[in-house]
Amino acid sequence: MDADFSIELGREDPVLDFPWKDPERRLAYTDVKRHPELLSRIEEARQFPELGDFLRVVNSAASMFESAKCDAWSTEELSPEEDVFGASCKFASYVDLVFVRVEQRDSLALHELFARRLVELLRRTPEIACSAELCVRRAFYEDGGKVSEGCYCTVYVNGFGDDEARARLNWEIGLKLVGNAALQLSAAALK
Repeated sequence: MDADFSIELGREDPVLDFPWKDPERRLAYTDVKRHPELLSRIEEARQFPELGDFLRVVNSAASMFESAKCDAWSTEELSPEEDVFGASCKFASYVDLVFVRVEQRDSLALHELFARRLVELLRRTPEIACSAELCVRRAFYEDGGKVSEGCYCTVYVNGFGDDEARARLNWEIGLKLVGNAALQLSAAALK
């Protein structure tokens, strides 16, 4: 599996407000970590059961994370870097992850260490037509009216293939690999 990470803390880079609501207040953060039964409210998890399975894993009691946002899609637009997969289709997703422990959320060093270790684990997996990219970004956490600055990770997982079905299968494998690696790191950190 191709895997890499980046630190994106510039003014133009994405930022997460947590918990979040869209400007029209139609969509909002769903606390699946503490209320797993709410997973069915996440449209993307209903539409893509593979993403729902990943969300169950990263929000499980064994995980040091909780999910904030997600999306999944299929496209035939591939970047030049993705030409190495020799594919014509990509199935992609992202999931924003935050540390469950509030005291860990402001540590850039901890986020970078997690990203580095996750990438190391993923690079040991078999060569398949999928990739993962972790982006460490700035977040603003609100708690009881008080806002604090910290970090979060966006995890992109992509599957590649000659058609959408094959790309989606490789994406599913990639999600499982990333989920398992996140749980492995959580087990080590939570001891």
